[in-house]
Amino acid sequence: MQSYHSLRKAVSIEGVWHLVLAKDWEWVMAEKFTRYDSAEHLKTDEDMAAYLDACLEEAGDDPVHIAHALGVIARARGMTQLARDTGLARENLYKALSADGNPEFGTILKVVKALGLKLHAEAA
Repeated sequence: MQSYHSLRKAVSIEGVWHLVLAKDWEWVMAEKFTRYDSAEHLKTDEDMAAYLDACLEEAGDDPVHIAHALGVIARARGMTQLARDTGLARENLYKALSADGNPEFGTILKVVKALGLKLHAEAA
């Protein structure tokens, strides 16, 4: 006989993840998880600037990490308004600023400017 915790799986129900456990060969809900989204916690311009600084520090030489961080900030600010401010299509911004995106540097500069942020350099 299987123990209560020996069989478990995660399932997505309407975009919310649930941990389910097998008890007597029937699946029962154990815990409910939601996807963490950093954009939901970026409320102020200062929050967004601090988030970008932390991501720049963390990214090292990974440009995708930086583009994704800008995408998170863009979603927090509003992608539709960002599209207007940059003159770029909203769909293209979502794609370019995703974890799989590979935006041109010009796009990065337009996005940073439209978000009201500045990139700066300092000696390592």
